[in-house]
Amino acid sequence: VFALSGFLRVATGFDIGLSTKCVVIPKEMDMCHKVGYSEMRLPNLMGHTSMAEVILKSTSWQHLAHTDCHPHVRTFLCSLFAPVCLDTFIHPCRSMCVAVRKSCAPVLACHGHPWPDSLDCDRFPADEDMCLASLAKEYKYLHKVLPKPACQACPAVEEFFTHKRVLEVFCDNNFAVKVKLSKKRTVFGDQEYNIECQVEFMTQGSLLPYETQSMIQQWLLINENCTQKMTPTHHPMVYLLVGNIEEGIILVNQVYRWQRRDSQLTLATQKWRYHKCL
Repeated sequence: VFALSGFLRVATGFDIGLSTKCVVIPKEMDMCHKVGYSEMRLPNLMGHTSMAEVILKSTSWQHLAHTDCHPHVRTFLCSLFAPVCLDTFIHPCRSMCVAVRKSCAPVLACHGHPWPDSLDCDRFPADEDMCLASLAKEYKYLHKVLPKPACQACPAVEEFFTHKRVLEVFCDNNFAVKVKLSKKRTVFGDQEYNIECQVEFMTQGSLLPYETQSMIQQWLLINENCTQKMTPTHHPMVYLLVGNIEEGIILVNQVYRWQRRDSQLTLATQKWRYHKCL
């Protein structure tokens, strides 16, 4: 949870001349439920005048927020779609916009969308004005900087293999994560997923299992083309994702379908504990 006061540069601001009211952030905007406040101003900084319009226009951004493509992506988006209910509008600083754009524009590009003109960073105030400033430098000191998922071509899903071949693949990679995937039915008909991860092995010693789980969840959200292929129906599907972390980038190199009757993956993961790579 980000304390809003931590982002503020100075104590004076500017308004956009609209008559506004305070309203509770709706339950449909879950990306803005843990940003340090519960009420927003309407109209917002995107010019949306009704709650129905806010909910409709913000849904396409919820997915980007869930990828956690930048530590401040939620703060940035919520300051525009659900601005905090103060006496004046608090814009995001230009530096925050630039930082978020640098990290998150590749995610949009991965989904076939350019960074939109409505979020042109030049429209936001310079850091010496009243605005929400990025805490990128402070964040690096307070939090471990984790590897980032890459936008990549989706590996073919393998359904026929032997445990010996899987062990050879394990030797060439440094993580294997078992993933249970299913589609969620949403009010707006857009795609959302339930993603459960279980780390089978991880040879990057500095990473913890929950960090690896989080990174694979991000990878599945960013590479949604793969996630769609792996969830053809609403029935849960189980896969083993095997890959490498190189120069701070996560790459998935192999995807195995983990079928209920298939003992080869189970055998491979059990034998891996004692396996010696050539």
